[in-house]
Parts: sequence; C-alpha cells; structure tokens
Amino acid sequence: MKLNAISDNPGSTRDRKRVGRGIGSGTGKTSGSGHKGQKARSGVSIKGFEGGQMPIHRRLPKRGFTNIFRKNYVEVNLGRLQSAIDAGKLDAKKPVDVAALIAAGVISKARDGVRILGKGELTTKKVEIHAVGASKSAIAAVEAGGGKIVLPAAAADNA
Repeated sequence: MKLNAISDNPGSTRDRKRVGRGIGSGTGKTSGSGHKGQKARSGVSIKGFEGGQMPIHRRLPKRGFTNIFRKNYVEVNLGRLQSAIDAGKLDAKKPVDVAALIAAGVISKARDGVRILGKGELTTKKVEIHAVGASKSAIAAVEAGGGKIVLPAAAADNA
C-alpha cells in the first residue's frame, strides 16, 4: 500500500456547488436564486409570514396552560420488578427503593419519585417496596403475595 493509492470511500465526499460560473454550469447568472424579489436577496427570513395577512399562529385561539408544579414520576410495573429479581439484579429480601432500582438498572433517573403500577405478575413473595405512589391494583397484588408497599404519609392519605 502506498500513500498515493489511499482514497476515500466512493460517494463519501462531494464537490461544493460553485455558483455564478456561467450559464453552462446550471448555476450561473442568478446562482439558483431565480429573478428578483425578496427571496432572491440574502438574509431573508420569512417563515410564517403570509404577505401581510394575519398569520395563522395569531389567528388561532390560545387554549390551556402548562402547570409548572406538575410532578414527573417514573412509572415501574410489577412485571419489570419481577424480571429484575429473576435476573438477580434486585434482592427481594432487602427493601426495594429508588437507590436499589437505579443500581439494578430498572430506572435511569429518580425524577420526582417512583410510582408502582400493577401491570404484570409479581411471583416473588414478601417484597417490601418503598415508593412515592402506587396504583390500587399494584398494592393489592403485592399484599396478596405477603409483601407490602411503603408510601409516604401524605400520599397514603390521598390514595
């Protein structure tokens, strides 16, 4: 192999467009900008401009609002917990909390807390789960197996 024999993969590079180099080039004279007018000039930014007509984003009514205090919970299903226990990533004998779920790779971020949902089967008996919230079906499924879900006092009152 010689240095002068080394070349890039075919199609990996492209020649730049040389504009204004005669009519035979295809991009001569007006350099691909057409004839006159606002769009033929440089520095034109007219997205959403409708020729003086009231733009559609101003004609349509505004509705709703964004609640800046909304809680963003991470949802974990019972089936996902069971698969982590079966894989040996979670220890069912120890309490399952946010730190254990992150260490096991079940969730990546804690956000505003973990909420347990009842989708899937929890075949492991006696699992103690610490979470911010849980659905009624999840609580029933865990307690049916002899385990328990520990919720904060405020969340237990609202549930």
